Amino acid sequence: MPSSLHTHALDWLGGHQAELVGWRRELHSHPEVGYSEHRTTELIVRVLTGFGLDPRRLSFGTGVICDVGAGPDYLALRADIDALPLPDTKTVSYASQNAGVCHACGHDVHTAILLAVAGCLAGAEELGGSIRLIFQPAEERLPGGAEAAVKEGALDGVNQIFALHCDPKLTVGQIGLRVGPITASCNQLDIKLSGPGGHTARPQLTVDLVYAMGKLITELPGLLSRRVDPRAAVSLVWGAVAAGSAANAIPTTGTLRGTVRMLDGQLWNRLESVVTELARQIVAPTNVEIEINYDPGVPAVTNDGTLVGLQTQAALAAFGPQAVSDTPQSMGGEDFAWYLQTVPGALARLGVRAPGAPIYDLHQSNFDIDEDALAIGVRFTAALLDEFWAEAVKSA
Repeated sequence: MPSSLHTHALDWLGGHQAELVGWRRELHSHPEVGYSEHRTTELIVRVLTGFGLDPRRLSFGTGVICDVGAGPDYLALRADIDALPLPDTKTVSYASQNAGVCHACGHDVHTAILLAVAGCLAGAEELGGSIRLIFQPAEERLPGGAEAAVKEGALDGVNQIFALHCDPKLTVGQIGLRVGPITASCNQLDIKLSGPGGHTARPQLTVDLVYAMGKLITELPGLLSRRVDPRAAVSLVWGAVAAGSAANAIPTTGTLRGTVRMLDGQLWNRLESVVTELARQIVAPTNVEIEINYDPGVPAVTNDGTLVGLQTQAALAAFGPQAVSDTPQSMGGEDFAWYLQTVPGALARLGVRAPGAPIYDLHQSNFDIDEDALAIGVRFTAALLDEFWAEAVKSA
């Protein structure tokens, strides 16, 4: 067995903590949205090359894959690298310099941690196995850059995959773990209604399109709850509704946009037909024309129980029992799920909130972290590799 990578990580962090924070701040101040992460990709390549590694860019121009070790079977670690189209409202020295773009989901944190793990691996005298580092673009876009990365060959030779995601509800030093579904599938629903329009004084002579929209807004979510098993946790929420411009004119078109989320992976594959059928039935008495676009988006992330067991052992070994925390299921989508359609894997939550600090939710413009979480993420990942390799030796 090689010496403990966690011990090596502690030594490495002793001499590189400032660099780790610097990478995170550089990424945070120059955020880029999905498939536009060119500066981010250059930073990743530069740092990895500086470690003596051989990174390769993905063919679509952003994102990086880098192998450490030469074995045929790889364990993969994934970090997402894109930001959100949101303004950064924080007053900090590392606030976003790109107007309207912000790392409000912690992907800068994920990337900086994986860069530090790469440095630890590159400097280790001996490794217990081969590692693939996946710096993945476009997590925030549907269906997500993970699907494209898989098609690119990111999982070729990979048998398992792990990832971390910031959790501002957990304090620094806590690792949130869960077996089974940890995030929901996320699907986008776009509906367009059309009719001849007319005067609001004579709705009987035309098609009352706004009335039909109102029926869809209220009845479709309710009817879904009566057509599917409630244990599937189906949630339809509208995010954008638009129609008309004058108080006394019935409009000719209207649009509704929302998301359909669920935790049941099997239902994800067949819910489109149920949604489409119900929507058409709801508006049929109104005589409006309806166009429905249902984008399947991403499936649910379902964590492998055995791999969550290794994550638990790693958290205990590195930090003690106080670090292990149950984490609730989230109805948010996460394209890490695409990797799990091919290989088993597990996503863990990384506590990033300073003790006693207010909770800034993900996707908020003032989202920030306690930067002590960066070293915690590196140590946890190193300890996870130790546990994985030790288990592999037992099973050999």
